[in-house]
This record gives sequence, structure tokens and C-alpha cells, in this order.
Amino acid sequence: MYRHIETYRGFVYPGGADHKGRVSHSFFAQRFDEASRQFMAFLGLSPAVLAPGDRGAIAVEQRTERKRDVVEGALLHIATELLDLGARHLSFVHRMYDSETMEEVARAEFLGVCFDSIAGVSIEMPELTRAHAMGLLIGTDHPALPLRRPAAA
Repeated sequence: MYRHIETYRGFVYPGGADHKGRVSHSFFAQRFDEASRQFMAFLGLSPAVLAPGDRGAIAVEQRTERKRDVVEGALLHIATELLDLGARHLSFVHRMYDSETMEEVARAEFLGVCFDSIAGVSIEMPELTRAHAMGLLIGTDHPALPLRRPAAA
């Protein structure tokens, strides 16, 4: 089992909601996308790491559940938990909370893979990703690793 980390904290700005003051599905999708990018970077799969090579990371499955309406002015945060890290895939869940009430307002589960963008096939997860994931394991003495920038070539 893995511990969660915060991957997003924000506010629903005026104009971020519809005419009734509720946010749309696209709002949730955008926040979950931002949280995914932060989580992938935490696991060592940041754009700076992936861009120079022919590697990428992509969600092959996503399931989103809206639990209640979120209105303009709401303070929100997302906690993300790794569910599984396989040789070529990872799955994780984002839980979005109303930061004032701590009520879960939405969740999204993802299944992702690393891939070779030239060959178009999935590849094994980098060792750095495994090391960062070890830092999230509950009940181990592996501390979470800090984010590292790739060494200059």
C-alpha cells in the first residue's frame, strides 16, 4: 500500500463555473490533468526527463466520478495515491477534496504506460520511477526521494 501525496491545490475563480455557479466536467478534467503531471514528475517522469529521449508517458484508461457539485469560490486540493506499479504500467487515483469541509467531491483513476514514441510500444518503467515509488510505500523505511533534475550532458 502506498501513501498519498498532494498534487494540486487551488481555487475556483469567477468565470470558472457555469451560469448556475457550478464547475463543469472539463474543470475536473483539467485539475486532474494538472495533478497527473505533478504526480508523474514526482515519480521521475517529468517533461524534462522524457522530452530529450524518445520516451513518453500516456494514460491508456481513465475513469472519473463526480461526487457532488463544486461551486465558484471553492477551495480545492487533490491527494494522489499510487495503486500499482508494474514492469510497464502504473495505476493511480486522484481524490479531489473541498479544502474547507474535507469532503471528497470527485475522483479519477488512471492506468498509464511508458512508451517508446518511435517504435510505438510500451517500455519498462525507469529505475528512478521505482525508487520514487518505494518512497511512497507504507511501512517501509524508504523516504520519499526529492525531485531531481537530469544531469547536464
